[in-house]
Amino acid sequence: MKKFGTFGGVFTPTLLTILGVIMYLRLGWVVGNAGLLGAWAIIMLAFVITLTTALSMSSITTNTRIGAGGAYAIIARALGLEVGGSLGIPRYLSQGLAVTMYIFGFREGWLTIFPEHPAFLVDLIVFLVLYGIAWKSADLAIKTQFIIMGIIVASLVVVVLAAANGSMVYATGEVARFGNFSGVQAQGSEKFWLVFAVFFPAATGIMAGANMSGELKSPGRSIPRGTLWAIGVSFVIYMALAYWVARSASEYELVSNYNVMIEKSWFPPLMIAGVLGATFSSALASIIGSSRILFAMGQHRVLPQGEWLEFQDKAGQPRNAMLVTGALIFATMLLRDLNAVAPLVTMFFLITYAMLNIVVIIEQRLGLISFRPTFTVNGIIPWIGLAGSLFTMFIINPTISLVSWGLMVFVYGLLSRRKLETRFEDVRSGLFTSFAEWAAKHTAENVHQQQRSWKPNLIVPVADPAAVQGSFSIIRDLAYPKGGAVLLGIGEGGEGNLAVRLHETSRAFRQEEVHSSVAMMRTGHFADGVNFGNQALMAAFFRPNIVFLSLLEPRDAVADFPQVIAEARRLELGAIIYAPHPRAMLGRQQTVNVWLRAQAPNWEVTPDHQNQDLALLLAYKLKLNWAAKVRIITVVDKFDDQLKARNYLQQVITLARLPIDETRVIHGNFFEQLDHTPPADVNFFGIHPGNEMDYYTDTTERVGTTCLFVLDSGHENIFA
Repeated sequence: MKKFGTFGGVFTPTLLTILGVIMYLRLGWVVGNAGLLGAWAIIMLAFVITLTTALSMSSITTNTRIGAGGAYAIIARALGLEVGGSLGIPRYLSQGLAVTMYIFGFREGWLTIFPEHPAFLVDLIVFLVLYGIAWKSADLAIKTQFIIMGIIVASLVVVVLAAANGSMVYATGEVARFGNFSGVQAQGSEKFWLVFAVFFPAATGIMAGANMSGELKSPGRSIPRGTLWAIGVSFVIYMALAYWVARSASEYELVSNYNVMIEKSWFPPLMIAGVLGATFSSALASIIGSSRILFAMGQHRVLPQGEWLEFQDKAGQPRNAMLVTGALIFATMLLRDLNAVAPLVTMFFLITYAMLNIVVIIEQRLGLISFRPTFTVNGIIPWIGLAGSLFTMFIINPTISLVSWGLMVFVYGLLSRRKLETRFEDVRSGLFTSFAEWAAKHTAENVHQQQRSWKPNLIVPVADPAAVQGSFSIIRDLAYPKGGAVLLGIGEGGEGNLAVRLHETSRAFRQEEVHSSVAMMRTGHFADGVNFGNQALMAAFFRPNIVFLSLLEPRDAVADFPQVIAEARRLELGAIIYAPHPRAMLGRQQTVNVWLRAQAPNWEVTPDHQNQDLALLLAYKLKLNWAAKVRIITVVDKFDDQLKARNYLQQVITLARLPIDETRVIHGNFFEQLDHTPPADVNFFGIHPGNEMDYYTDTTERVGTTCLFVLDSGHENIFA
């Protein structure tokens, strides 16, 4: 299947959808009613809502691989299939209505040139041409849009030629700064908002590129760049056209004549061609986008007959979804008058905008470690987008707004009863956790709750309270801010001095904003106490996921570490052996080395990685809490493997979205290279089950720094 880049796959369809009929036939009316400054204010307000939403969408698309379906896929992956489907189904239907309205708009423009042509025949021919292009391939549709873009650019050129040839007969001082809204039947400030409501649909085209997400070479790169560039270019065009038309026509002409921009241009036929091209391209983008939404919902089994809907031919075209979409469009064409339901189209665009902003708000508020977008936005941005979207909905039509939200809730209720199986993870687990016991039930029902909502919850076995005091800083820095530490006292004395000391330490952790609690195991055998404690805690909802073992513990406790690690593996818990260097300690806390195991001979990143996710995640935590630099290192036996190893490390960084400062590939024997370890304050190594405990102390002495030896549980995923 052919994949598209930023220009063809995102920028072109988005720009053409924004530069639509309203630009040609309603912008003059907006200027005539609101005046030049008023029109500029309307344009800027509409584009602020669009821009903030586009920024939010960019943040999401650079944090996850969304697949096919555009905004539907983004919302479904973040908030679950039920919420995604409750928006996706109505939006798919409204997209079908939008295609029909664009066809009707094309027909109206056509009949101004050929008034004797039968209206329904024009509609039918346009539909067949559109559908034929979309059915052939998305590639043909993109190429067709390039032609349309040329026509629209040419129509803008004739505006420039008109200005150059004296169309702007009114001086700037003669242009009304704020109009009297003579073409609006309303009172007071309502006039401004009614004009705004007429213009705003011009700014609802930013999803055209995102709808192609499943057919882009790099959605995370193309959607932000293409969408934001399209918004920027179209904003400049709208502002410039408003200035031109304000100086080229009187207030009466602007208010009373929708074709004023066409008539004032240097070559009106080319402007009419621009109107036809705008409606045609918008219809084409909507056909392609809506069929991809239906295809994605089929993939996720949101709709019945999902297996049939997700069918693709050899070229990767969603044929069955295209068939259903074609039938829907043809059926709506038979209605002949869509004025009653036309506002629903704009409403579901605005609901989509609102939901995209809600997703970012939730992700930012939860603070999950999996939310690492390469395109970050300020926390106020999604709130502006959400408030603007909701405000605009109720400005345009309060009744239809309530109907639209009610329809979403109804569809959500239907989908919730179907108990859809989520094939990917979402942030609901982290969201539900914040609602304590009520949320716990919902989180437990989530199939994938570990990887995206993962955070380090340490269980720290303690036989000597001095050992946990010596480990306090590293435990805090690994767990802060969302993790926790359960201090598990191991001793025969029960609730004696050890318990008192651990409760004091636990309070200190909480003062450092690390959630902590204390449990005691009355036993004289360290391994039994830890293992029984871990077994018991497996039934808890908020259970630890990493066993933290410190070599500062007494020698007889350290001798039991291999038994603890073996049981941790059985229980699918991660494990850390903390080996502080007696002289270096944590150093300056400025540099962290992570040693990744060699992946010879293939050097490929697999979906489950290679048992080193926990080390990378913990190093990332230290980077954030120390403001440190992270270096990842691997050792190759063969000199020829060095290039493969470098590419492998770079691929890990790219897929994991990690801000790694340096990579290093070392040729030679791993154990021999330990004496030449690149300078750092902490080194991460893997735990090798079966090694004697002396191995870890010897390694720490050889590298000359404090070391953390790490074993994955299997539930961490650096690519989540």
